[in-house]
Amino acid sequence: MPRVLWGLIIPFYISLLSLVPGGSQQQDQQSNRATPKPKTLEDACYDAKQRPKYCIPDFINVAQGREVTATSTCGRWPQKLCYFLQPVNQTSRRCLLCDQSSLETSYPAAYVTDPDAKTCWRSEGGVKYPQSINLTLPLGRRFELVYLSIRFCSPRPDSMAIYKSMDNGKTWVPFQYYSTNCRRVYGQATVSAITKPMQHEATCTDYQTGVKPLTGGLVAFMPLDGRPSARRFEYSPVLQDWVTATDIRVVFSRMHTGKKLGIRRKTAFYGVSELQVGGRCKCNGHTSRCVIIQGELTCQCQHHTAGPECDTCKPFYYDRPWQRATPSNAHECVACECNLHSHRCRFNMELYKLSGRKSGGVCSNCQHNTAGRHCHYCKQGFKRDLSKPITSRKACKPCQCHPIGALTGMCNQTTGQCQCKSGVTGLTCNRCDQGYQQSRTAHIPCVRIQEVIPTTVGPPMEWNTGTECQSYCKPSHSRVHMNLRKYCKKDYVLRAQLLAMEKSGEWWQFTATVLTVYRQRRVPIRRGDQPLWVPEQDLACDCLRVQVGRSYLIIGNDEESPDPARLVLDKNSMALPWRDVWAYKLRRFQQQSRRGKCKAV
Repeated sequence: MPRVLWGLIIPFYISLLSLVPGGSQQQDQQSNRATPKPKTLEDACYDAKQRPKYCIPDFINVAQGREVTATSTCGRWPQKLCYFLQPVNQTSRRCLLCDQSSLETSYPAAYVTDPDAKTCWRSEGGVKYPQSINLTLPLGRRFELVYLSIRFCSPRPDSMAIYKSMDNGKTWVPFQYYSTNCRRVYGQATVSAITKPMQHEATCTDYQTGVKPLTGGLVAFMPLDGRPSARRFEYSPVLQDWVTATDIRVVFSRMHTGKKLGIRRKTAFYGVSELQVGGRCKCNGHTSRCVIIQGELTCQCQHHTAGPECDTCKPFYYDRPWQRATPSNAHECVACECNLHSHRCRFNMELYKLSGRKSGGVCSNCQHNTAGRHCHYCKQGFKRDLSKPITSRKACKPCQCHPIGALTGMCNQTTGQCQCKSGVTGLTCNRCDQGYQQSRTAHIPCVRIQEVIPTTVGPPMEWNTGTECQSYCKPSHSRVHMNLRKYCKKDYVLRAQLLAMEKSGEWWQFTATVLTVYRQRRVPIRRGDQPLWVPEQDLACDCLRVQVGRSYLIIGNDEESPDPARLVLDKNSMALPWRDVWAYKLRRFQQQSRRGKCKAV
């Protein structure tokens, strides 16, 4: 880079480094390149205690070697181009021939970014206003730009504009305008100071637009120069977006008039010997190195980040949302806590907020018979083996609930106690309770032992359970035809899911979640969890067949209720395994009831 340009950029560059932890060390290495200190990638992004810290790649000339395209290049046909050396007089006037058929007399746009500063791109001569000529430079990826410099081998333009693209040339936005008459050429006022509301907008200046020097003149643009939030750049998403670009376009809008130069318009031209763009790979503070892989610059992401710009977290590191690193917080991606039972997880913002913004990871596909957000408890049908840590592959073992004595295969996670049927006891529900004896049916494996009941009619007689049940009720059947008559004769019709059951004297109390109420009783039934009472005798005699964990259509009455506020399910009621096709039919019954049809039944 020319010495004059470094004189403009280095003070501003140093001021940026002073904002970054470790920036002074980088500055020392810039000033003492003869004895650089070796630094690994991990050292730059982690401190001595292996704590993550903010890190960024070095600034480079991202334009060097990149292909430039021009809308006008001299030499399509042999053409004479003239320019002046200093001082301006007839003896300093020089003319040359431009002809693309010969390498010695051609001046292509590739010369703008080649290492040789003596080569020069030249446009066709005789360019007239408002005709413009463009130089377009694709950068190959997104960069955060610090400066842009253009060295001319012709007089600097009277008016020119710099544009940038953030989507690989699909759309363009203005970056900076230069003109001796900003209002007339670009419709903007000349700006001397940039305010905070306009710090993400292009401004126009008449600085660096003079005729002199006639050759070797420089136009240098620093996107952050004069922006109010520049010193807090890493905390300003507006400026981070402002300096980001994938392509640069320089548009030459107007030459200085021929009277100022003493050169005829038809031989005047635009000429650029060097285009430099200083920037760094956009890696969002998560790496200090951007290397060439398969011909393209790629961020070597740290802090468990991934993506072309380190703009996402690596798989399984989703316990908190990705954020750009800052000098005060590296925002390292954190692994999900799955207790070694899963290698997959996802992020949930609601859980993250509820945790006080500490953890939002949800483990997926828990292995080794575990379940839960963190794979921290055993799945249904398994219990914890407290002799082993939760991270062990054998932390959960089967409940081993008896297939006949237990209601389900689930058991208590800690104690291993299974849910036993009426009259059944034991950790695995494998024996009859005191006062019960084994029956011949798997549905009611244990029945109460009946005592001899004295009578005044004759000798004592033992109660025959089978005979009593036959006279008490008819066993329930899985298939029952529903009609409007049955609907209207009952006090309530609802859909509920049974969650748990508990013995209470001569009754069984079921915890039920009421999902839909199709017929309302006098004492209103509310939706949600509430108790449902079933006489013990009704279950013992198989008047009703219900199972915890399933949904039922419950058609009941209040005749046997000891308390009118209770929901009662007895031998005169029905509990049918729910079928989705019933929903439409029940809604129709509900509408007919509202129209008074039940009174006619």
